Amino acid sequence: MHIVLTGLLTGLSLIVAIGAQNAFVLRLGLMRAHVGIAVFICALSDAILIVVGTAGMGAIVQSHKTLLKIVSWVGAIYLLYFAYSAAKRVFKTETLHAGEISVMSKKAVVLSVLGFTWLNPHVYLDTVLLVGSIGSQFGNQRWFFAFGAALASVIWFIGLGYGSKAAARVMARPITWRILDIFIAVVMTSIAISLINTALKN
Repeated sequence: MHIVLTGLLTGLSLIVAIGAQNAFVLRLGLMRAHVGIAVFICALSDAILIVVGTAGMGAIVQSHKTLLKIVSWVGAIYLLYFAYSAAKRVFKTETLHAGEISVMSKKAVVLSVLGFTWLNPHVYLDTVLLVGSIGSQFGNQRWFFAFGAALASVIWFIGLGYGSKAAARVMARPITWRILDIFIAVVMTSIAISLINTALKN
């Protein structure tokens, strides 16, 4: 159960950020237009990337102990940088606004969501490499971690899309993002420490 929870917290930490994808889903929610298809594509895309990362990185890393140590150190360094960036944002004033609302066709929504997801280079670093390398630390139980990470995506996008009116009010407040960034910094630091421990043991 703790592995699923680790995956859930990791997934939330990576996905909760001010960005085009989140703003777009929030805007669709406020419009009450094609929310279901947008949420489905976002969650499914994340699940596919998580599975690819967990399967690929897990298989490669588990067969090479030296590579496991290298991946653990690289992942830890990246996570600490991620935590540092989140900690810095605590002192900045940031909000997530839905932006201008305009009517979009289902095709336009699908293409936009696919573009925001699959054409974003950070998604491959965060979801495939980072989640995959963290999941590899759990060996044969890495799929529990992957399930937790994928579940985080489902929860986040459903909440963002269908709870858009409440979300819009909350996310327009800088204090919300400060709290989220503190949460991200703490989770990323704790996972980085666990990766360092794994590297030192191997």
